Amino acid sequence: MPGDPEEELADAVADWAAAIVANDPTRIAAYMADDWVMVSRSGVSTRQHFLSLVESGELTHSAMELLGEPRVRVHGDTALFTGRVTNTAHFRGKRFDADEWTTDVFMRRDGGRWVCVLTHITAAAFD
Repeated sequence: MPGDPEEELADAVADWAAAIVANDPTRIAAYMADDWVMVSRSGVSTRQHFLSLVESGELTHSAMELLGEPRVRVHGDTALFTGRVTNTAHFRGKRFDADEWTTDVFMRRDGGRWVCVLTHITAAAFD
């Protein structure tokens, strides 16, 4: 009997975040489709670019936390995960503390594994 797809997706998201905090490009890559991209205020970054920054040590993360309950929607072999995430990163020696809304689009691939095909991040507003 297959598991609950929403729980499976939530587990994959948590494991991916742990891989990012571990700064392990091989583990991080396991959760990303080959054609994954991240859209942010700086534009579009590719999987290769992101992983090369982690591998070189130019980009590291020391914390990543999901705030509140995420919104998860599963539509067959496609799923959307939206949540507010805080993280602490260092990019080229400079510390960044981010508070962002993140939407990840996942697809089931490779025998039913969830892999992310697109990440979109938006800075959380402070009123």
